[in-house]
Amino acid sequence: MTEQRATDLPLVRVETVELNGHGARQIGARTRQSAPLADRQDELRDAIRQASTIAQDSLAQVPERHGWAVTSAEVTFGITLAAEAGVILSKASAEASFEVTLTVERTSGAP
Repeated sequence: MTEQRATDLPLVRVETVELNGHGARQIGARTRQSAPLADRQDELRDAIRQASTIAQDSLAQVPERHGWAVTSAEVTFGITLAAEAGVILSKASAEASFEVTLTVERTSGAP
């Protein structure tokens, strides 16, 4: 399978949000902006890598207990692009969130 270069793809724009001096989102008709998705790909990759690393490192510290172990995890998070640069982990409401679903099963040696 050959990898497609971003320049070969159709232009996709993403909505960005402005941040005030305190890092809070400014949402309104006059502040709606967009940017080409290809221009923001490095920031998106960095955000995904960081969130994945945090989740993996956290789960690696969860030991088996009393015959139970975490056997799988699903992590969901939203990403909002800031107008100037950077990303915000986001949700439809004002607070950012990680949604984590863990599967815990009895281990083979459990009584």
